[in-house]
Amino acid sequence: MPELSTRYEPSTIEDKWYKVWEKSGSFKPESGGKGPAYSIVIPPPNITGQLHVGHALNHTIQDVLIRHARKQGKRALWLPGTDHAGIATQAVVEKLLKEEGVSRFDLGREKFVKRIWQWKEKFGGIITRQMRTLGLSVDWSRERFTMDDGLSYAVRTAFTELYKKKLIYRDTRMIMWDPVTRTVLSDLEVDYDENHVGELYSFAYPLKSTRGEIVVATTRPETMLGDSAIAVHPDDPRYKDMIGKTVMHPFLEREVPIIADSILVDPAFGTGAVKVTPAHDVNDYETGKRHNLEFITIFDESGKINEAGGRFKGLDRYEARKQIKASLLEIGLERGKKEHKMALGKSQRSGAVVEPMVSTQWFVKVRPLADQAIKAVEKGKIKFYPENYTNLYNSWMREIRDWCISRQLWWGHQIPAYHCEECAHITVSVAVPKVCEKCKSKKIKQDPDVLDTWFSSGLWPFSTMGWPGKTKDLATFYPTTVLVTAYDIIFFWVARMVMMGLFALKKEPFGHVYIHGLMRDEQGRKISKSLGNNIDPADVIKTYGADAYRFFLMATLSEGKDSTYSENRLKGYQSFANKVWNSSRFVLMNLPKGFKPIDAKKLLTSPPAKKSKSGKKSAKPPQTGILLEQEDWWILDRLNQTLKAVSKNLAEYKFHLATENIYEFIWNDYCDWYIEFIKPRMFGKAGEASAESARQVSFYILNSILSVLNPFMPYLTEELYAYTSAYTKPAGKGKVKSLLIGELYPALVKMPANGKKAAAALELLQRVIGIVRNMRAELKIAPDKKIKIIVKSDAPGLAKTAIEKQAAITRLAQAESIQIDPAYNPAKSDAVQVFTEGQVCLPVEGLLDIAKEEARIRQEIAQLGKARAALESKLGNQDFVTRAPAEVVNKEKAKLQDLLETIAHLEASATRLGLKL
Repeated sequence: MPELSTRYEPSTIEDKWYKVWEKSGSFKPESGGKGPAYSIVIPPPNITGQLHVGHALNHTIQDVLIRHARKQGKRALWLPGTDHAGIATQAVVEKLLKEEGVSRFDLGREKFVKRIWQWKEKFGGIITRQMRTLGLSVDWSRERFTMDDGLSYAVRTAFTELYKKKLIYRDTRMIMWDPVTRTVLSDLEVDYDENHVGELYSFAYPLKSTRGEIVVATTRPETMLGDSAIAVHPDDPRYKDMIGKTVMHPFLEREVPIIADSILVDPAFGTGAVKVTPAHDVNDYETGKRHNLEFITIFDESGKINEAGGRFKGLDRYEARKQIKASLLEIGLERGKKEHKMALGKSQRSGAVVEPMVSTQWFVKVRPLADQAIKAVEKGKIKFYPENYTNLYNSWMREIRDWCISRQLWWGHQIPAYHCEECAHITVSVAVPKVCEKCKSKKIKQDPDVLDTWFSSGLWPFSTMGWPGKTKDLATFYPTTVLVTAYDIIFFWVARMVMMGLFALKKEPFGHVYIHGLMRDEQGRKISKSLGNNIDPADVIKTYGADAYRFFLMATLSEGKDSTYSENRLKGYQSFANKVWNSSRFVLMNLPKGFKPIDAKKLLTSPPAKKSKSGKKSAKPPQTGILLEQEDWWILDRLNQTLKAVSKNLAEYKFHLATENIYEFIWNDYCDWYIEFIKPRMFGKAGEASAESARQVSFYILNSILSVLNPFMPYLTEELYAYTSAYTKPAGKGKVKSLLIGELYPALVKMPANGKKAAAALELLQRVIGIVRNMRAELKIAPDKKIKIIVKSDAPGLAKTAIEKQAAITRLAQAESIQIDPAYNPAKSDAVQVFTEGQVCLPVEGLLDIAKEEARIRQEIAQLGKARAALESKLGNQDFVTRAPAEVVNKEKAKLQDLLETIAHLEASATRLGLKL
């Protein structure tokens, strides 16, 4: 077997192993265990997209879960796919056409859609290729697209079934219109700037047939072209005599009535008179219905004034606003303007200010569906992690309004509704009908609108598995196990999948919903191109390797909170990967020629090493052929604890704690403690019992480490497993070598009573060494100065362990000797640290000048005290706390915390030396 290289180079192994996994079928559930089914459907990224940090975080979570499930022996399916992304994709292709000097209208619908399919075939797979670099183990043989034939059939079926149940209907009502993409938007696709500062503009309408005027105010003066009433409160004495009269529109030849309305009008606000534009304001729309007013639409699809606007026809809405204000000023009807704080709605897709308009659209009647979706959560059939999202989900579902599902686009699922030109009946059908189902006329035409992208996304968990057919995948893997998603689409996607799944299959689409946060920069800002803080995962992978990046993403994923991007932490996990590589190299290079690992069951039934009457370890090994020493039992016990903790934390979706468990075990327990303990034994001669047990246990632990780390760092661990499996599972001639991706986790070690005692004794000794190291550091004792360690304790087994491990202790603690003395009385010059089982005493006379050390500590505490007072004063200043940016205040708080910790360490050092400050 060739030696491992001295340095871990991720770029040399990542592409190699991904091809091996994919070619071997390792990602398919059929190649895995025979246990219970475990399934995840990937939130389908847009075909327009490229892998960004949000994808990297979301996908890595799912990959860790699916790899973990495989290693538990489950039949694990992770189903991939992409979304057609209606508005986004259409916008990309329209932009390309614009560069060519043509529009979609020049091409016509059929040619335009064909052009999008061509673009999709060429560029739509970029993100799926990028996903491979992250090591994502999705079953590519089951990859789906929201507009492939099977999913399109599922969409038509779902629409038809909902329509038959009277849960889909067509109606004319107020909607939000995007004048850039020229389509209706659902309420969820509109973002509101609650603190937008606009202008409240006042102008007068002159009364007809009598002298006088009535003054109204608006933030959108251009909408006065669509005014069909002036509303006042019926009890307002200022306007009682005006109710029923009319005003003359200054620019259009029509009269506008003055009406009384107690719902719309607040007499205490402004002038107490409100202009009513039923076709372009949500509140005015309801007022118009109450009073049977005329609904006058003044905008075309692009936001320009239409023929209803008279001489302002053809003007963009903002240019119209400008000219209308100028005209009102010119004819003496302007009555003032002032700043006004308001909520301004903008399209999530285009960023354009949305325009309320009255339009005929298709809607889903969601109340019956939402009630069932609420019950599924209340009954515990769907559980949210973290649990607090349950309340958010329920409160939103109780307030949900009917869902507008039609979009005025060309790219997407065209609505399967056919309008009869003869009798106006609408035929809704999965298959294309030849005649009107009512009058049998052949003059039928398909509805031109397409469905909201989220309609097909809502079917994703089951349409991808073959619904409405009764497939093996549906029977096996639906409902899915868990949905992983960010909190920003809980309403867009999660709620709709629950409603659709319960409607179509009478089963919830998933059992668990894990909600994670977003990735932010170190200033707390959301990572995005617009802010200039974008982080390309491809660049991160190139610099640090996919494994370090994956481990970083999981380690920063605290429950229900946003993550913070940190180059320093990334470098730390890159070092961690190197640590795993180097410790593996150490173990493997110290295995003798012909080394044969003992079967795990035999290894784990070996008793602790015993001594003969002469005091020497017995030369005769037990039946297993090895003697386990205290550190062997200790590391096996720590492996047990780690396997349990990782399994528990992953089951509860506490990824950051699982990475802590793994990191602590590998770096601290295995590398810093166990390997350091066994180094003298590892260098022993082949055949020596002590050397053999060190090699056997270190090899077993190494293999276990590779297994438990594998879901987080698949490339590194698979590469190292190729070396260890040469000893455990050598490939025969013409046979494929074993792959770690398909191996189960190691079983828990069955610890005998004497093994547990041995582990506990060593753990106590380890704590003593840790205390000594801390004391040396705090007292600034130079590394080259050897110290004596005296432990005042009568803890069982401690003295015996200290004698047996004298050489390791003195090396690890940089000590001259260690003595266990329950009756020891510490000298005045001793540094003393109390712990649960007694005291650790270091005679420092001759190593430290106590008087100088006291002076140093006093001086440092005094200087830090001044800095502490200044920071406390600054943070006690309410002007600073309220006016300074949050990141600045947080930095000052962090500084104060660091100061307090440093002062506490200095005071502890003084206490150990018996000093009174």
